[in-house]
Amino acid sequence: MSDNIERNEEYLMYVEKQTPKTGWFNSLFHAFLVGGMICCMAQMFGDIIKAYNPTMDILRVGSWSSIIIITITILLTGFGVFDRIAKFGGAGTFIPISGFANSIASCAIEFKNEGLVFGIGAKMFYVAGPVLVNGVAYSIIVGLVYTLIQLF
Repeated sequence: MSDNIERNEEYLMYVEKQTPKTGWFNSLFHAFLVGGMICCMAQMFGDIIKAYNPTMDILRVGSWSSIIIITITILLTGFGVFDRIAKFGGAGTFIPISGFANSIASCAIEFKNEGLVFGIGAKMFYVAGPVLVNGVAYSIIVGLVYTLIQLF
């Protein structure tokens, strides 16, 4: 029993020594920079869409901007570029919608050798699936609470 504890402590010390040290300010700055650039790109796409079609309502413009960001993210993930951006930007790449698109695309790429149904189809939402389930469940709970508050 004590051998296991010693081995675990040695392993934790090894991990601590091998883990690269990054300053919190640099991490925050990189996340802010990359996340801000992604959001600015989405705004730019929205402005371009609105300039070409001024009668389009704002919800439709936002939808098209999101579709463009998702498509670019999937392409960058497929070419292996998004991983380098994510290494630099950290949470800044995963907080916008691009992080969700990357999680789905990377799982699809990883499991493509297992076939369309049992590989891509079954495991594409391996990472993003719990996010979807929790998002739907919590939104139902919030909706019910909001409805109860409105009744009383």
